Amino acid sequence: MHHPALRRIEAYYDAAPRSGARAEDHGPLTLFVSERPGWHYYARPRLARPASIAAADVAVVRARQRAAGVPEAFEWVGEVTPSLRPAAEAAGLTVHEHPLMVLDPTAFRAAPPAAVPEGVEVRPVAWDDPDLATLRAVADIGFSTPGTAAGAAGREALAAAAARNDAGGVETLRGRLRSGLTVMVAASDGEGPLSVGSHQPVAGVTEVVGVATLPAARRRGLAAAVTVALVEDALGRGCEVVFLSAGDEAVARIYRRLGFRDAGTALIAEPHA
Repeated sequence: MHHPALRRIEAYYDAAPRSGARAEDHGPLTLFVSERPGWHYYARPRLARPASIAAADVAVVRARQRAAGVPEAFEWVGEVTPSLRPAAEAAGLTVHEHPLMVLDPTAFRAAPPAAVPEGVEVRPVAWDDPDLATLRAVADIGFSTPGTAAGAAGREALAAAAARNDAGGVETLRGRLRSGLTVMVAASDGEGPLSVGSHQPVAGVTEVVGVATLPAARRRGLAAAVTVALVEDALGRGCEVVFLSAGDEAVARIYRRLGFRDAGTALIAEPHA
């Protein structure tokens, strides 16, 4: 039996992109084409359409993605739409698995508090923050070195990474922060940001996304502190379902300590690297 939250997560995956993208139905799939610069979405199974998905269906959407100049990306819950995985693989895509986790509020409240390192402040990011490009760069650098191990890349890499952020994407983020479509939290010390993360509430459901730490600042509890702040904000806004996709099992273990529980498998399909 599926986790009881998966039905609401499915509805969320369909609803969340619609605030900034055009939805196109192609047979059993829906493609979201961003209408704002610097922001990309995905294709996924059409909501409440149980029809089996074939490789030819995936090929149609891939062709449309190429024509629209958007990434060839598909995201879905493996347990809800099992036919999409073999179809995506037959269409030439690589499928990546990620633990899909849902917050247990009771376990979250019972968990030991996330210790914030001395000299570090965890704060919500205002829409008019002048350093949004730098905050986005923290995530870019963090995700370029996956996992939880400490690494070499640190603050010295931020300026170059921030310069690569297109102005349109930064302004899109600014607009989402201003409207409340995105809530962002940053952990910073006296020299600047070290870790960031966001959540995106829609109709009582929200996904924690983009939690990343500069590799040189890892193993200090920063990502956990950012995640706790995001969860507290989400619960304060009345969100009844808070979920996320962990990068791998090592990351999932951290989220379990914070009160998240395994609910399914988030699958992402993309062209071979």
